[in-house]
Amino acid sequence: MSDTANIDSTAPRKMPSDTGQSGASTSAAPRDVYDAGLAQATQDETRWKARAGLASNLRLACFAALLFVGWMAFGTHAISRSWAALPTIGFIVLIIFHDRVLRQEARAIRIRRFYEDGLARLNNEWAGRGDDGDRYRDPSHPYAEDLDVFGPGSMFELLATTRTTTGCDRLATWLCEAAEPETIRERQQAVTELRPGLSMRLEMAIAGDESDSATQQEALARWATAPAAGLSAALRFVAIALSSCSLGALALWFFSESGPVPFALAVVVQGLFALVLRSRVQPVLAAAETPVGALARTASLLGCVEDAEFSSTLLARLNTELQTTGRPPSGELDALQKLVDRRDSRNNQFFAPIAALLLWGTHAAISLECWRARCGPRLAIWIDAAGEIEALSAFAGYAYEHPQDPFPEILDEGSAFEGEALGHPLLPSDRCKRNDLSLGSLPQALVMSGSNMSGKSTMLRTVGCNTILALAGAPVRATRLRVSPLRLTASIRIVDSLQDGQSHFMAEVTRLRQVVEISRGDPKALFLLDEILHGTNSHDRLIGAEAVLKGLIAQGALGIVTTHDLALTQMVPASKGQMANVHFEDHLQDGVMEFDYALRQGVVEKSNALELMRSVGLDV
Repeated sequence: MSDTANIDSTAPRKMPSDTGQSGASTSAAPRDVYDAGLAQATQDETRWKARAGLASNLRLACFAALLFVGWMAFGTHAISRSWAALPTIGFIVLIIFHDRVLRQEARAIRIRRFYEDGLARLNNEWAGRGDDGDRYRDPSHPYAEDLDVFGPGSMFELLATTRTTTGCDRLATWLCEAAEPETIRERQQAVTELRPGLSMRLEMAIAGDESDSATQQEALARWATAPAAGLSAALRFVAIALSSCSLGALALWFFSESGPVPFALAVVVQGLFALVLRSRVQPVLAAAETPVGALARTASLLGCVEDAEFSSTLLARLNTELQTTGRPPSGELDALQKLVDRRDSRNNQFFAPIAALLLWGTHAAISLECWRARCGPRLAIWIDAAGEIEALSAFAGYAYEHPQDPFPEILDEGSAFEGEALGHPLLPSDRCKRNDLSLGSLPQALVMSGSNMSGKSTMLRTVGCNTILALAGAPVRATRLRVSPLRLTASIRIVDSLQDGQSHFMAEVTRLRQVVEISRGDPKALFLLDEILHGTNSHDRLIGAEAVLKGLIAQGALGIVTTHDLALTQMVPASKGQMANVHFEDHLQDGVMEFDYALRQGVVEKSNALELMRSVGLDV
């Protein structure tokens, strides 16, 4: 095996701490680390929830005290108006404190879910919990529908710890398009370097809002490059001056005998200023509302790269692309997030009067426009880099949770698929039967026979799924795998269409045409055909299948075809070694059909069809 298959797993020179929430080292078994992290996160969540409740009650009490003091000072004149300052300050402090506590509680909840999801994957309970990528499904794709790339219980759902739209898109693309050998090796190196960084993946997972959508990403890009709204930095000084005058007039009213007239005049002038700018301020505030959810997560992803010194080529290149003069991209995005949070503060029913007095919305709009003028043109680059980091992190998480799965050896040329102890990556390890399988110059193709339920279709998917992982840059379910650049194509799950007026046989023929067309391109094809042409009579099936297989072999394609029709196996001896027969067996024990799912050489010698029919009560 080449050196690329045994990449040095040394951690980068400077990385985020490789400890989880519990502080446990990631050198321990993933299950132990996740269990400890879950226990700590649950404890933290309980503690922050109690503090949030206390802060809420104190804030309510402080507000009640403010109302009482106000009534005593302004209603009965029993006390000085200066007494209102104490509950006012306390209320503002408690608002800030309560907000921080709520953030910590939300963080603890997300950390708990991170570890719960990790344990679900280790316990084979992950199906239905995550993003299944159903939006990426394409019936015309050469293999995605046949190999469970998307949908419930799919490869995407198993791998997709990605949360941003860009990261999900990047991961989906990698699973659907084979990369070039050099690109694959770069991803392998990056994944190897990221694999021990559990804390980094944790921070990526918990950053930002719970949801992120394509709408947010698109809105963020549009907002960043939209024409300027005409809110110059000079207007900030005018807004500060007017707000200061209003606050000063309010203080004079409280602490002297000046009366409300100065304050009222200041508010009127301030209101006129806000009214004049309203047509420019409101569109800016509204435009920044939709994309907020992606900001914190994108900043976290970029921060992981900015603060680390990587040795792998891909991560080092991403790091270089993100280098800027002044504040780094993550800092700029953090600043934007804070600006948006400040804007949102005015929506608090208790803070709204104070926000109006301070021209809060106007200040926020001016700050947002200044940020956009400074960073808007580079935002698309940052988002794209964050998506790639997130997709690499998804592979790293899979590699961390499956330490026994190696990276494959990627050949630069030729046509080869050589696997030892191949297993299906979507099956739990204790139920995953391993088999060796080799395709290359001799044999190019395997004719796989066997009884029903013996494992033929699963073997096709095992080869296909591992090929997808290998050519995407991820570890594979095997002890060893050598694979060349291949164009994967499959005909396994054929569905007829009543709406399109297409029969099952016609759908299969259409897919076979696609397989043949792909085999004519470069690199060579890897075809996986399940029960080829089983929708027609045996005579036509034999003639058609032989013609298709001979054509595929003539094009240099590698592949496997399964069949119940043993007549098809008779073409193997005449292939001069280009094809070989393999099979799965079964045996009946105490009236129960037993399968060992072991791949054997040669043609199957018996069928279980009659036994299966009798087992369900059919008189045959």
